[in-house]
Amino acid sequence: MNFDKLYRPAALNSFQVVALVGLLMSAGAHAILYFAVRAVPTGFGWLYVCWTAFYAFGALVNYFGKPTPPHHHHDEDDHEHDPDEIFFRD
Repeated sequence: MNFDKLYRPAALNSFQVVALVGLLMSAGAHAILYFAVRAVPTGFGWLYVCWTAFYAFGALVNYFGKPTPPHHHHDEDDHEHDPDEIFFRD
């Protein structure tokens, strides 16, 4: 079993990325509320449960979802590439 889809940033799907950003932003907001305002709203901790569940859902979709076929690029070495061709493809 390949567990790279759970922790390697390049293998994460959009659900997992949103969940990680949400966790980091919630932790930052929690720290600001705790240290600067000295008041954390009741139930703020449930945000962490929600983000963790969202990450777990994304991980399941990523792990058990249909794998994408590897990209095969067949290129002839006998011709030059236009530098813009790399960035501006049709």
